[in-house]
Amino acid sequence: AAHHIAQFWDGRAATLEAQAEGPMMNPVEMAMPDAKRVEATLSSMPEYTARFRSAFPKERKPVTLAHAAKALAAFERTLTTPSRFDRFLAGEHASLTIAEQRGLEAFITTGCTTCHNGPAVGGTSFQKLGLVEAYPNLTDAGRFDATKNEDDRGYFRVPTLRNVEKTGPYLHDGSVKDLPTMVRLMGRHQLGRTLKDGEVDDLVAFLKSLTGELPPAERISAPPLP
Repeated sequence: AAHHIAQFWDGRAATLEAQAEGPMMNPVEMAMPDAKRVEATLSSMPEYTARFRSAFPKERKPVTLAHAAKALAAFERTLTTPSRFDRFLAGEHASLTIAEQRGLEAFITTGCTTCHNGPAVGGTSFQKLGLVEAYPNLTDAGRFDATKNEDDRGYFRVPTLRNVEKTGPYLHDGSVKDLPTMVRLMGRHQLGRTLKDGEVDDLVAFLKSLTGELPPAERISAPPLP
């Protein structure tokens, strides 16, 4: 998420910090009524108060909604998942199988890198779903909902492909259940290509090489409440 140009499919949150504030007061998530309640809840826990004071030593009021969002975003930026593909890029070519290397070549030569690029292999731009061939039954307005600019209708933030093997179902609406189908659809609607079975197999093999190592368990397990 730290490498995304913006958060959510429509990019309505410009930063991790902006995104982090949303769930706390979203009625279907944490349902806090307002920022004051968030701050009062955090301030009621002495250990949190001490940790906020340590993290924001120059602030007259260390426990605030903005500081909570900043702390959450700082934690999220540590959640990297190095993969075999990263080792391949570092020169360990044996880290990818022959099929995965063929998939990487196909990924580049078919044009996938036009959108899926950068450290997260995606997430750096917004793109129209159905760029070459119209995507069927598309009712979600995408980026338009955030900007109200007609030019953004049907555009979505390009997703990262890191750990894509583990993050289905796919698309903004979760309508695609498996990776081979997703690859075929992207080939057709974004690139104007009908991919052959062997190409799909190789591309899927490469995409699975982007599955990374999770951070240490102690970093992502729920800590005891103070």
